[in-house]
Amino acid sequence: MDRKTFELLEKYMLSCMGDSAHDKDHIYRVLYNALDIAETELDVDYDVLICACLLHDIGRKEQFENSKLCHAMIGGEKAYSFLIDNDFSRAFAERVKSCIQTHRYRQNNLPQSIEAKILFDADKLDATGTIGIARTLLYKGKVNEGLYSLLPNGKVSDGKNDVIPSFFQEYRYKLENVYDRFYTDRGNEIAKERQKTAISFYNDMYKEVSEPYNKGMKLLEESLV
Repeated sequence: MDRKTFELLEKYMLSCMGDSAHDKDHIYRVLYNALDIAETELDVDYDVLICACLLHDIGRKEQFENSKLCHAMIGGEKAYSFLIDNDFSRAFAERVKSCIQTHRYRQNNLPQSIEAKILFDADKLDATGTIGIARTLLYKGKVNEGLYSLLPNGKVSDGKNDVIPSFFQEYRYKLENVYDRFYTDRGNEIAKERQKTAISFYNDMYKEVSEPYNKGMKLLEESLV
């Protein structure tokens, strides 16, 4: 891919970014992870891969405004239209569209091509480790959701069976479960390296917020007449 083409795609990507948890820096991390993974795979079409990485989240705005919409499906259609309008071949646009529409973690729409599998893994890596935790905290703050919820007895829930959205609920529901089903060996290797830091972060935070409740509630009860 020549620099002029890259800059055209990059400019369009930047015009679509608005979500702090899925911002331009997320895009670049996904792209760089994808290029790292691609070095260990055979017969990768780098033009398709780079284009798909740059444009994979351009449907986020529509999903944020209407949660019933799927950003992957919308993003694939938007990417296809943009590429056709800018004189890319239909075959190329279709391959990019397919990568984007299968990058989301869904059982009924799995990536097929090596480029799609690399994008899937690279995007999923940005939900692992401490970077995945940081992005989740950013998003929870933006939508005004808390760090944790309380159990009926007033103690801090670990998030496992929560219905109320919170960081702990998201960690137990999603973040601690993202370390399986990577399509590439390199993606799996990076994820496993990051897993232990994420576990440590969650355990330390849970301890730091639950211990004051456990001790403080008892002390408060003793001090009230």
